[in-house]
Amino acid sequence: MVKKKNSNAISVVIGLGKSGISAAKLLKKKGKKVVVIEKERSKEYLEISKRLEVLGITVALGKSLVISSFYPWIEDISEVITSPAIPWDHMTLVQLRNLGIKVQGEISLAWENLKHIPWIAITGTNGKTTVTAMINHVLKKNNINSLMGGNIGYPASEIALNELNNGKSIPSCLVMELSSYQIESASEITPQIGIWTTFTPDHLERHKNIDNYFKIKKKLIDQSSIRIYNSDDEYLNNHKEKLSDGIWISAQGEENGGFRTAYWINQAGIVCEKESELFHSSILSMPGEHNLQNLLIVTAALRKLDLSAEEIKFGLSDFYGVPHRLEYIGKIDNIKVFNDSKATNYDSAIVGLKSIQDPLVVLAGGKIKQGEPSKWLEQLNKSACSIYLFGESAQSLKELILESGFKAHLSIHRSLTEASFAAFKMGKGLGASSILLSPACSSFDQYQNFEERGNDFKELFKKYKEKV
Repeated sequence: MVKKKNSNAISVVIGLGKSGISAAKLLKKKGKKVVVIEKERSKEYLEISKRLEVLGITVALGKSLVISSFYPWIEDISEVITSPAIPWDHMTLVQLRNLGIKVQGEISLAWENLKHIPWIAITGTNGKTTVTAMINHVLKKNNINSLMGGNIGYPASEIALNELNNGKSIPSCLVMELSSYQIESASEITPQIGIWTTFTPDHLERHKNIDNYFKIKKKLIDQSSIRIYNSDDEYLNNHKEKLSDGIWISAQGEENGGFRTAYWINQAGIVCEKESELFHSSILSMPGEHNLQNLLIVTAALRKLDLSAEEIKFGLSDFYGVPHRLEYIGKIDNIKVFNDSKATNYDSAIVGLKSIQDPLVVLAGGKIKQGEPSKWLEQLNKSACSIYLFGESAQSLKELILESGFKAHLSIHRSLTEASFAAFKMGKGLGASSILLSPACSSFDQYQNFEERGNDFKELFKKYKEKV
């Protein structure tokens, strides 16, 4: 075990991403000596380094995540802060722990500084971003001082930093989207409300198997004072006996899976709670049964925060969704075009395929994930009149789709740019009602994240419209 000199204790932050930068600034604000290591040496990172060094933060570029990168400070390191992108069982993190060095995720650092504020924590394979944004929107609309962050919006440590800097009134609550990557590095979080939207196989290349993935999310919900579950989710419904007691919702009716739900939608389309009818579900303008589930989850959470039915209805009246999730961006030849770049796996892609009016021209591709594609392939055969594949996984997806018996038009393109222009040009001739970017893959072959991919698609749409 390394003996550390407390008088020279150093906090090391791994990476110059958003969470790394905010973590470094927060630690510095709290009087720590801070070093950031970053493997890249790009012009962008050089500029960021200069700005951080003005604040007294040391930045070491060109440092890969290997134990030797920590040697210049190894005897003085008191803690290492890592981003969600780095696997929690990475060999170097294990070596650091074996040296007696505290390793924690950025979200843990934020929790240390924000745990005096009630957290509403939202997790799930799909739906968590929409639910997070919807809750925060309704709270803001009703003049309740809430802040949104985590896996959406601001990094949690940036929220903590801003709270230290501005000295203003403490927010009533924090609405935090938490991914499995964040949860596995922050086992100490105990939210006031924990929400589990859906559960399907995802991130298995990181979590190894579905049981590990399930346990990570379950831990967060177990540690929540109030727990909200979606009984319309097949996996959650089938594993109720493994879950702690909580509030269950269903868009399919009061009785679902052999038990009575706390919030449901009746045959007249009205959101119900116990013996009361709250408001009509049509108040939410977003398509798809999954959004009715989201509506019920949000209603359950907000009722636990003592909002009335009228206040919830008022807040929902002008909520139109989140960018990159079934985002309507316009028309070409009277064909509606949707950006669903956030559909980064088979199951989330199915939701979009079911929700948008068919026949569909579908754009899919990127970096393929582990998962079971059979239901996705089945839905493609039902909904798609044409498929344009792009990126690293194009050839593999083509083979899968053809093996499933798909008979309509199918083509491969090197990039989203080529695929988009071809789809925009051919949509009318194919008799399509809608054009849908629904990748079913991560963006990491050609883009930094799904937001960058979605924004690129929207720019391509604008360029094509200007051209024609």
